[in-house]
Amino acid sequence: MPTSPPTPPRVADLFQDPRRENCPWCGSGNLRTRARAAAPGPGDPGMFVMDQCRACGHAFQNPRLTAEGLAFHQLDFFARRLDDFAERSLSPGAVRRRHLAAARTILPLAAEPESWLDVGTGHGRFPETAKEVFPYTSFDGLDPTPRVEEALRAERVEEAHIGDLTSPWVLARLRSRYDVVSMFHHLEHAPNPRAELRAALAVLRPGGHLLIELPDPRSAFATLLRRWWLPYGQPRHLHLLPPANLCAELRARGCEILTTDRRAPHIPYDLSGALAIFLTHVPGPVRRAAAPLLAAASALDRALAPLLRHTCFSNAYRIVARKPSAPRQRGQAT
Repeated sequence: MPTSPPTPPRVADLFQDPRRENCPWCGSGNLRTRARAAAPGPGDPGMFVMDQCRACGHAFQNPRLTAEGLAFHQLDFFARRLDDFAERSLSPGAVRRRHLAAARTILPLAAEPESWLDVGTGHGRFPETAKEVFPYTSFDGLDPTPRVEEALRAERVEEAHIGDLTSPWVLARLRSRYDVVSMFHHLEHAPNPRAELRAALAVLRPGGHLLIELPDPRSAFATLLRRWWLPYGQPRHLHLLPPANLCAELRARGCEILTTDRRAPHIPYDLSGALAIFLTHVPGPVRRAAAPLLAAASALDRALAPLLRHTCFSNAYRIVARKPSAPRQRGQAT
């Protein structure tokens, strides 16, 4: 009697690690599911799950994508040009103002930096704008994609590095070179956020500054919108760190937390982002017909932003930390 051929494994099954039973941040086994979502776009990518630790609040993809799976979905994501949704949801002027405000957070904390590394720089839009604040600073860019080379050709960065900050060859080349390291919405993509923080501190000079912006998993929008909340970013976002966890980790490494801000980093894209994610699962003609509705949702996001950024609905936060200065050598003059 003929037998049917075996069912081929789904992409998700090929590209996922085994499911964890404990938190990758604190080790607690007290987990709950925050959201279940399919990757946007056609096909059968399977379901992706965001779990949260009840003990420390850390949210993480579970089971997590392997390096091969993450690379697969990164390529798919860039090919469909969803990477720039946040910027497309804002006017060019609003994006520029966000970058200027982020750069200016360093102004009252230190003299003009000699060198600055922007990690996950993409096309180098932040360094391009930050030069208006720090015209004598040398801005370099690091990104896992060739987009950073485009930034170099456009003279938005002075040096372009392709790769991961935690790679031994990257660390060997960049160790102790920078006065400031910035990471804007980068750590959520990192397989190991702690290793990424260690690497960022390694490329900083003693007394240098680390500038980080991240989605805030405590946002009320995360609870309200669940699987449709854009910062869950499945399947590309692997970790969402609460501010308290990030601050505690930096302090444990000897850093001083200089500023924390949940207002200015808020990005007005929650409602329009939820609708955009929903529309990736419907036929093309429906998506095109819904374009006016998407525009209306984006306008509502922007209209509500001045109020929401002062409430629990704020969806992001910014932290500036200072790396400890080099310890005095015995006999050094004070």
